[in-house]
Amino acid sequence: MLFLGVLLGLSSCTAGDWEAPAEDQLLAKVHNKALYISDMEGMFPEGTSGKDSTIIIQMFTNRWMREALLLHEAEQNIPGDLNIDKLVRDYRASLIRHNYEKILVQELLDSTVTDEQLAEFYERNKQQYQLETPIVRCYFVKVPMPVPQANELRQLWNNKQEDLKPLVDYCSRHAEAYLLTDSMWYKVEDIAREMPKGTVTADNISAKQDFSQRDDEYQYYFKVFEVKNRKDIAPLSYIKGQARKVILRNRKEKLLEDKIEAMYQRELRRNNIKTYY
Repeated sequence: MLFLGVLLGLSSCTAGDWEAPAEDQLLAKVHNKALYISDMEGMFPEGTSGKDSTIIIQMFTNRWMREALLLHEAEQNIPGDLNIDKLVRDYRASLIRHNYEKILVQELLDSTVTDEQLAEFYERNKQQYQLETPIVRCYFVKVPMPVPQANELRQLWNNKQEDLKPLVDYCSRHAEAYLLTDSMWYKVEDIAREMPKGTVTADNISAKQDFSQRDDEYQYYFKVFEVKNRKDIAPLSYIKGQARKVILRNRKEKLLEDKIEAMYQRELRRNNIKTYY
């Protein structure tokens, strides 16, 4: 076993005046805190060489000594009004509550969000989803020069309305970047980064229709279907993922609120809750 081998290998090392227990090996000591090889059990991947094990031990020990020193200094400078016991109790209670809430959510939360629910949420809240930057629905192809089968690409681009699959196949083999899903929205600034500077900007995007151009490195094809400008209401398809997260978060909060209230009413009936004010 590697762990045992590392332990035996370290048994010949000295640790100054510190005396390690016979069954363990002392690695480092900072004031009243000690690090033993047994504290590192499980940290050595299967097949790790002796040399690599030594490196792991050295790195871990160096980090541990600094953290132990910081903890010691912190312990020496605890403010007189700091109630450590209360902080520990509060933190423990928070961990227990968080873990139980997690169990409740895993067992009880309905994580299915239908298209109808998304549409209803969107209609109620769409004013909150004003765009901060322009977005565009488009086709975009960027192929390194010299363009492989340039005539084929030109023909596929011109015929893309009839059958997109051959163009997608070509791009998957030769293009550095391509966007060929006309229902998807993209930030104009993200498209602009893939093209020569100034070709596409927030100011000129609405004037762009269907064009191609090249520079010394790439051939570009670009076609605009629809543009949404800054401060326009974002389309549902653009904020769908964000909306789903909000729906689930609200659903989770309602689930926990209802569960706590049900617990409260149950314990009231059982006479396990009393008030003294």
